[in-house]
Amino acid sequence: MKILMLSDVYFPRVNGVSTSIRTFARSLVRRGHDVTLVAPDYGHGSGQAAHDEEFEVLRLPSRVIFFDPEDRLIRAGAARRLREQLARREWDVIHIHTPFRAHTMGVQLARQGAWPTVETYHTYFEEYVGHYLPWFPTVLTRWIARAASRRLGNGVDHLIVPSGQMVEVLERYGMDTPYTVLPTGIELAEFAGGDGAAFRAANAIAPDRPTLVTVSRLSLEKNIDFLLQVVQRLVAEFPTLLFLIAGEGPDAPRLRRRVQELGVQDHVRFFGNLDRGTTLLDFYRAGDAFVFASPTETQGLVLIEAMALGVPIVSTAVMGTATVLREARGALIADEEVAAFAAQTALLLRSPSLRASLAAAGPGDARHWSTDALTSRIEALYSSLAGTRAVPAPA
Repeated sequence: MKILMLSDVYFPRVNGVSTSIRTFARSLVRRGHDVTLVAPDYGHGSGQAAHDEEFEVLRLPSRVIFFDPEDRLIRAGAARRLREQLARREWDVIHIHTPFRAHTMGVQLARQGAWPTVETYHTYFEEYVGHYLPWFPTVLTRWIARAASRRLGNGVDHLIVPSGQMVEVLERYGMDTPYTVLPTGIELAEFAGGDGAAFRAANAIAPDRPTLVTVSRLSLEKNIDFLLQVVQRLVAEFPTLLFLIAGEGPDAPRLRRRVQELGVQDHVRFFGNLDRGTTLLDFYRAGDAFVFASPTETQGLVLIEAMALGVPIVSTAVMGTATVLREARGALIADEEVAAFAAQTALLLRSPSLRASLAAAGPGDARHWSTDALTSRIEALYSSLAGTRAVPAPA
């Protein structure tokens, strides 16, 4: 099949959407499909990154968004010109990944060629939008997010939703577009290594120092501030405790200030974005536990990555993370309350045998999220949609 994917975000912008697109696109190419991705050009060599992929990546000129400088808005003129070029090619299905310029471009292109469209609802926008537009009343931003979601769903033939919890949200919105619950998997072979001892040695962390790790975009909705409060509470019992944070984002300056305000500057280190094929694996494995408390995930891929690497997990279970952790044997579930979360984490830090037990169970948990099994499902969905293609009307 010939699959056209469109997204307003992709690497070098690091987040779950970028990871999901790359994971599925690479897997589809290995199965013999042709994949083309349209994404913003971020400058600074992002065009070169296109040549490193196993699939075609078409970068479009874009501009910085004033309230979210990490992201880009594809320029309308460039999108229009590329759309006319893409309309002269043949596609079996158009897969849209984001609801902004990429959505508009994908829907308009589909109309031109009568190609079927599917869109993945990656992000719980109702919970995110208030963080980026804080000057608008919450009631208004939620109404906008819900209305935009309904319009998005009505504009495509089918939706991919990463979790059953997100389906419930969309049904509350009144969306009736056909959908498939289909999470993103991970390439298990890519998360089978890692050298935590080497990471500790390289960063002067004693082998026996109790260490927590998390991997996350540094933004308000990821709830890193909550984890800092947990660390503050734990220091009384574990005076040498260290919390390592990998990731970047707009909330980084505020979080660094919060570290000072909470008096845990000797217990927290920020590492920025790490290479997914090398240093990030070592980072995960350096932790006695992986901690996570984001309430807005549609899935929570970092939890699956930690499982695959055999890192014990302490996490809340809300929205998509509840799906990932439902039957997980390698994790302890905690409420989003500082004392309760700290108690679960302390339990794990006190017990080498419990850590070993959870670590041993993690890779088995991760196998449920193998890319191979999930790619078979997206192939079947594409085939069913391609079979419904209408004949385009004469010009």
